[in-house]
This record gives sequence, structure tokens and C-alpha cells, in this order.
Amino acid sequence: MTVLKTSLRNFLAHKGRMALSAVAVLLSVAFVSGTLVFTDTMNTTFDKLFASTASDVTVSPKGADAADETPDSGRPESLPASLVEQVGKAEGVQAAVGAIASTSVTVVDAGNKNVGPTSGAPTIALNWSANELRSVELVDGHEPRGPTDVVVDGATAEKHGLKLGDELRTIAVDGDFTAKISGIVDFKVTNPGATLVYFDTATAQRELLGKEGLFTQVQVEAKPGVGDDALKANVAAALGGDAYKLQTAAEAADAGREDVAGFLDVMKYAMLGFAGIAFLVGIFLIVNTFSMLVAQRTREIGLMRAIGSSRKQINRSVLVEALLLGIVGSVAGVAAGVGLAVGLMKLMSSMGMELSTRDLTVAWTTPAVGLALGIVVTVLAAYIPARRAGKVSPMAALRDAGTPADGKAGRVRGAIGLALTAAGAAALWAATRADEAGPGSLWLGLGVVLSLLGFIVIGPLLAGGVVRALGVVVLRVFGPVGRMAERNALRNPRRTGATGAALMIGLALVACLSVVGSSMVASATDELDRSVGADFIVQSGTGQPIVPQAQAAVEKVAGLDHLTEYRWVDATVTDPKGRTTTADMAATDPSYMKDLRRETTAGTLADAYGPGAMSVGSDYATEHAVKVGDVLTVGFKGGEKAKLKVAAITADTGQVDKGAMYINVSTLAQHVPADRMPKSVLLLASAKDGQEDAAYQSLKDALAPYPQYKASNQADYKEALKDQVGQLLNIVYGLLALAIVVAILGVVNTLALSVVERTREIGLMRAIGLSRRQLRRMIRLESVVIALFGALLGLGLGMGWGTAAQKLLALEGLGVLEIPWPTILTVFIGSAFVGLFAALVPAFRAGRMNVLNAIASE
Repeated sequence: MTVLKTSLRNFLAHKGRMALSAVAVLLSVAFVSGTLVFTDTMNTTFDKLFASTASDVTVSPKGADAADETPDSGRPESLPASLVEQVGKAEGVQAAVGAIASTSVTVVDAGNKNVGPTSGAPTIALNWSANELRSVELVDGHEPRGPTDVVVDGATAEKHGLKLGDELRTIAVDGDFTAKISGIVDFKVTNPGATLVYFDTATAQRELLGKEGLFTQVQVEAKPGVGDDALKANVAAALGGDAYKLQTAAEAADAGREDVAGFLDVMKYAMLGFAGIAFLVGIFLIVNTFSMLVAQRTREIGLMRAIGSSRKQINRSVLVEALLLGIVGSVAGVAAGVGLAVGLMKLMSSMGMELSTRDLTVAWTTPAVGLALGIVVTVLAAYIPARRAGKVSPMAALRDAGTPADGKAGRVRGAIGLALTAAGAAALWAATRADEAGPGSLWLGLGVVLSLLGFIVIGPLLAGGVVRALGVVVLRVFGPVGRMAERNALRNPRRTGATGAALMIGLALVACLSVVGSSMVASATDELDRSVGADFIVQSGTGQPIVPQAQAAVEKVAGLDHLTEYRWVDATVTDPKGRTTTADMAATDPSYMKDLRRETTAGTLADAYGPGAMSVGSDYATEHAVKVGDVLTVGFKGGEKAKLKVAAITADTGQVDKGAMYINVSTLAQHVPADRMPKSVLLLASAKDGQEDAAYQSLKDALAPYPQYKASNQADYKEALKDQVGQLLNIVYGLLALAIVVAILGVVNTLALSVVERTREIGLMRAIGLSRRQLRRMIRLESVVIALFGALLGLGLGMGWGTAAQKLLALEGLGVLEIPWPTILTVFIGSAFVGLFAALVPAFRAGRMNVLNAIASE
């Protein structure tokens, strides 16, 4: 009980010094809790959506694509309308309704602006039936009653300013058609961001499926008392065999959940990874805080030992303080995490994914995990300072506070740090020499961990040399004040090393990702320059196939030398030994050889575009012992099997079309019916000599009625690629900012505690003539040199990681290493400003000290 009272008294006495450490715990726990609440809320949103839209039993075509996938043909798999009546006669069926849903559409308003999401969620065109009233309610107007009526969801109407009577044009694979808004519906549950348009059944069949008398699903409702599993069995018996896919409501919901699970998991674990980085940085802050508090209370602890306190009691006292800090920070962090989750929901809503606070989900595991992590990490971080406190002898009551430890521990630490760093460097080198990405990734991960640990451990040893070097460049110009700042930073290398290490971690990741991102862009640009001969590229930003009317508009553009179709088709390929693999085959025009320069290791690519011929990649040829002249059996999705002769083997190098198998579009057309033929996903074109600019403008004008497609020349394509990588890196940098904020708090805390530790010294310096302005400058310069020390280590370490990662990515075709020196220099200079910012409050407090009180302090 005495230990608890002492710990509580010390905690409250130093609550100001504990505040920043508590903020570090709060931020780290908030990120973990916020991530869990956010992802649980997303799961709840989708679960409610799937539950509200799923029928008791759903009948679908056997080969139907997943709900979020756009079919290659642009037309979803369908069922005959007669199946509705057949299913309706099954035992236990209350009602059977034919449904149509297609994601292969784009809807534009009168101003030719796409009213659907440009990324993420799809635009879904459906037929209106009574079943829709399970998930939506008509809030304005009436249901679609003919080909000129369309109903739109309320969120889309509000976002784009649509109202009753406005005209919408729907671009589908079978042509464009227009209709006026006759009604607006609102979801009874949260719509995560999809745009929904409803047509009457006959219009939906004709415009979306190509003809009447077809549906994409049959939705079946059970009679009262009939279970879903029993109903599924009855429907299966009525249909006979397994020609169709049958799912209960639970199975359909599970399938929908599985479709979005990948996206949700990536987001969840990525954010938790960044939370882990913040925790790691926070550990340094907590260790530094308790180390300095223990050092400053050396005399106090010595007196407690002298009057009978045992080592265990002293140790326990410090750990109880850490426990209190962990509890306070973690409780506040869990609460802040809920607020962070709401903020993330608002951010996602602004990006097109609608999430409602009505679905806010805080599972009991979230506060449990947040509290456990925060408390355990805080107590573990304080363990070493607590042990150090327990070793203070009663004789320490006679010494000044903060007496440095002997050098033996420093030498051991240095040896361990050098060993870890050397092991990390060896692992990184092994990663650069790997022949396969899998083993190389393991070496890279091991190298990153070991080198990071090595730099953390060796930080105090490096502090002396690096800070002196920085002092010569940065501090000496400030005269005696600069030299005092340098000596203050060198006074306790362990503290300087730990403070710099906190900043080092975040900046190392920034530098690593910058090198990888810049190398990716440089490699892709180099590959485009070397391989791509086409002047223009036409494609959709969301991967939608190019509708025939848009392709026809492109074909009419004047000034084009040629136009190349590029289609993907799912296929199975059986080699001469009977081994079957799945493959994405590229069906193109022969002019593709001009648009993409592919090297061959055997045969001639032109021959692969001949009748009954194809090409394979060198990796496939090696793995399956296939050579030119061999005959492969290819089964096309939606078509028939074909015997094709291997006429060429392409070299699987570079990034573009690595591993692709090529056939002529005409060959594909011979084996796949016209209505199942995949549409072009890409169009490549080259202009006639001297007409590049005019042809480019004409191409963009021709695609103006189809805003889902974009024409790019090579320069624009490279810039778009650079922007995409840059946007991804900006998101990552934003998440890493949390770790850097925690590191800044560490610098602030270190300086604040250092000022308290040097109170008498500061008073003496003021007494012999040091002005307040000089004192504040000295503290700011000390902060700057510590920040630059951490930045120098972090950027150097990160560039090493990035270089090793690029060498590994070179196995996948990313062969160009590019160091983004402008970014690296900007971050380094920015670190100096971070140091200045971190020193504002400690310097201000130091400048306000009363000289006499400071001299008299103990």
C-alpha cells in the first residue's frame, strides 16, 4: 500500500512531465482502436446490406462472375425467363421473381458527366420488381413504367443535383439509351457508395442483356415454416442436376462478404501496421521519460533506500507509475479511437464510400485490445528504467542527480549494436542477390528488422560522432551558444540516441518508400520508352471493357495509321503431357507487334497471329517443356476448345505483358460466339507521320460522349502513372505522420525534462550573463541537432532498405533504381524545422525561469 501511495504521489507530482508520454500512448491506442471500430463498422454496413438484398434462395448461372466483377463480354451471364415459372412450381416456394443486375454500364447526366462512382463501388443497373422494396423505399415519384422511365438512388441524386424529370443516358454494351428520372429511392440500410438505376423489366432485358426473355437471377421466397436449406434442396430437385448455382440467403451473404473481405483486410492490417510503428516510437518516448525521471530522482531514491525501502519496492514503485500512465493514456486512447473512426468514416464518405454513424460498431474486444496493448507496452517500456531505479544504492543520496553510469554497459551495447547492424546488412545483401522473390522477401524483412534494431542499439555510440559532425556544419556558426548546444546534446548520448531513434524509425520508412516509389515510376517509364511503340492508349480507369459504340467512334478518327484491339479472355491451357493450367490470354490484332516490342526466344511472333496459332511466355515454356511446334488444347470461357500450335515463345522480361499468351482476335472469334466475345479492355493507336497532335485532339473529341474512357499519349500516361504512385505514397506518408508526431513529442519531452534537470545550471549561466534570447537559442539548437541526427540515421537507413527492395523488385521487371534526392533533402531540411518546433515550449519555459530560484534549486 505504501508503494502505491508513493507511486501515486510521484505520478501526480510529475503529471506535467508525464503528459507527453500519455499523449503518445493515447495516439497509439487511438489508432488501434479506431482501426478496429472502423473496420467493424464497415463489416456491419456490408452485413446489413447483404442481409437486406439476399432472397431466401437465389438461382444464378453456373459461371456467373462475382457481384463486383465486370464480365469480359460486357454482358452478364443470363438465365431463360422460363426458369422463373419452373422454380415457382418447386415445393415450399412462396414466390419466384426474375431479376437483372449489370455492372457493365455507365450513366451520364444531361451535361455528359458520369453520375456513378469513378472508383471503388460500381454503378449497378437493375430491373424494378416488388423484391426491391425489401432494401429500398420509393420516396419521390413512381416506379419505372416504360422505356422512358428510370429510378435513381437518393444519394446519387443529391450528390449530382438530380431531380424528377432530368434525363440520364445509360451507356451499355448494346448501345446508348436515354430515360427521364421518374422516381427516387432511399436505402433502408446504408448504401456503401454504389450508384443504382432501375428500369422496367422489358427495358432492362433488351438494353442490358441484348434481348427479352432473359434474367441474371431468380430470387426465391419461401413459404412460412420452410427453411432456406430445405427450400434450396426443393429448388435443386425441381431444376434437376447442377446446371445452376443455388445459394441460400446466408450463403449469398457469405459470398458477398468474401468479395469485399480482401479490401477490408488489406485496409485493416495496413492501418494496424502503422499503429504498431507508432507504438514502437512511443516506446522510446516512455523509456526516455522514465529514464530521465529516475536520473533526476537519484538522490530521492537513494534516501528511500537509506531509510529501508528495498530494491523490489523501488522497482515496483516505478512500474506502478508506468501502470498508471498506461491506464490513463489507454482509456483516453480508446475514447479517441471512436472519434478517429468517425473521422475516417467521414473521410471515406468524401472519397465515395458512404458509411453511416448509425452503423457505428464498438465490439467489446476493441477496448479490451486497446487497454491491454497500451498498458502492457507502457509497463514493458518502463521496465528497464525501473530496474535501473532498483539498483540505486543508499550512497546515491550523497551524489548529484543524473550521475552517468560507467562505460562498461556502453561498450557491451555498442558491440551488440554492431553485431545486429552487420547481420542486418548481410541479410539485405542476401536479398539483393536472391534469384526468386519469395526467399528474397524473407531476407529483406529480416534485414530491415535486424538493421533497425542495430541502429537503435548503436544509436548512443553513433551520437558522439554524428552530433559533432553536425555541430561543425550547423552549430559552430552560432558561436559559444552553438558550442553549448552541441555539448548538451553530447552530455547524455544514450538519451540523444533514444530521442533520435524515435524520429529515425518514421523517416526511415519515408525514405524507403520514396526510393521504391520513385524506382517504380522510373522503371515503368523506362519500360514504356523501350517497349511501347503506340502513340495513344485508350482505356477505362475502372477496368470496364470498351463498349462497341465507343470503339466505333475511335475507329472513325482521322489521322490514325492503325488501331489495335486488346482483349483478355479466361482460358484453360493443356500442354502435350495433359497438365492443365488457367491463363489470361491476350487476343489482339497483328498490329500489336508494332505497338509493343516483344522479344522472342524461339519462333516469330508474326506467326503466332496466323490461323490456329498462338504464343506462350518463356516461363510457361520452361515449366511445361513446351517448344515451338507443340500443340496445346485451349478452352475458352464462354466458347469451345481449340487445338492451337505454339508458333512463338516470348521472353518473360520487363513489366508489360509478362507471361502473356497471344492469339489473333480472329482466332478467338472462331471459337467464342459473338454474344460471349470479350470486349476490348484497351485500344492502342499510332498517328500518321506529322499528324500526332491533330490525331490526339480528334481522339479525345471522339471519346467526349464516353467519359468513362480516357485517351492518353505516352507523356500523359507517364504523368498519370506518376500521379497514381504519388497519391498512394501520400496516403502512406499521412499514416506515417502519426509516428513522426509521436517522435516530435519525444523530442519535446526530452528537452522539457532536460531543462528541469539543468535548472541550477541554467540559473548559473543566466547569472554570469547569458541572455534569455541566447538561452532559448541554445535549447532550440540542441533540439535541431537531435532532430537532424535522427533524420540522418533514418534517411540513410531507409535509402538502404529502399535500394535492397528495388533490387528484389528487379526480378519482377522494376529494373531502374532512382533515389529521389529532392524528397530526401526536403525531409532532411524539414527535420530541422521539426526540431525548432519541438523546442518552442521548453525554450520558452527555460527563458522564464527566475535566476535566483533556479540557482537555489536542488
